[in-house]
Order: sequence, then C-alpha cells, then structure tokens
Amino acid sequence: MKLSENTKVSAKLLVLAASMLVFAIFVMPPLYDAFCEVTGLNGKTGGRYEAIPAAIDTSRSITVQFVASNNGNMPWEFAPSVMSVEVHPGEVMDTVFLAFNPTERDMVGQAIPSLVPFKAAEYFHKTECFCFNQQILKAGEEAELPLRFIVDPEIPSSVNTITLSYTLFDVTERISKNIDKNNAESAREG
Repeated sequence: MKLSENTKVSAKLLVLAASMLVFAIFVMPPLYDAFCEVTGLNGKTGGRYEAIPAAIDTSRSITVQFVASNNGNMPWEFAPSVMSVEVHPGEVMDTVFLAFNPTERDMVGQAIPSLVPFKAAEYFHKTECFCFNQQILKAGEEAELPLRFIVDPEIPSSVNTITLSYTLFDVTERISKNIDKNNAESAREG
C-alpha cells in the first residue's frame, strides 16, 4: 500500500509539531535559565544571600518598587504591604507581602521574582524571601510573607529606581503528585 503525498506531509508536520513541543517544554527552560544567569537578563534575582556587614551609603537613596501578580489560574489575593520604599545602598530593609487564600481548599503557592532594570539584578541581594520556599495556605487563611534585602553599595549611580515583581503560581497539584509518589515509594520500601 502506497501512502499519498498528503499523508506523508501530514506525518512530517505532526512529528515536527511534537518535536517543537518537547523542545519548548524540556529543553528551553534550562537553556533560558542558564542564559539569564550568564547575561543577567530577565532580572532574575539570585538565591539566598549571606549578608556581610557593609558601609551604608547615606549619600544616596534608591527607590525600590514592589509589584505582585498572579498566574492566570492562581485565585489567591496577593499584594505588597507597601508599594515602595526608599533605601540607602548597604542598608538592610524588611517588608512583607500579603497573601490570602479565598478558596475552600488548602493550596500551595510559589512566587517567582523578577527585577528591573536588569543591570540591578546582581546588586540586589535577598537574605530572606518567601520566594525561597513554597507557601502553604489553608482554606480562608491569610499570611504575611517576609522579604529582607540589601541593595549593594556598588550599584551603578545611574540606577535610582528598582522594581521587584513577583508572580505567584499555584503548585498545589504538582506538590500533591510528588507527595503521593513519595508515599507510594515509601510504602513499597516499608
């Protein structure tokens, strides 16, 4: 039986589409993260920073603005407690973000930070951040989510304003699947 030309083209397009999907899901995220790490683009902030006492530069102030948003399927109310703060480079600053789970089920959230201007990312150090861990809120529960940061005194003098934004994602289902998988593995081993 000979395949028609249309069937061959359709099969090739289907394989191409599947390959593109696999590439987008499994290959691109690690490449993107590595690219952002190397270039500092996308304002990705680093992980936990160990604070080393530094001289505070009281001769200048930097405005740090806070923005909070939810991923499309995250129903929580999520916002900064203040919209901005003035900070001297080298000064330790504390603030909180507010979260409320208005649903009737327990949920787990994960915040992903981004910072602009991009060149400020290497000078913005979080010593404590709710984004380091997943946040578990029971149905109807609210929480203050702490953030402690330092703007490095070496930040270029051209940077006067930094905007730190967080996008909150619902990771409840993924966490539940991991917990179920771990429980199943423990039961088999036990």
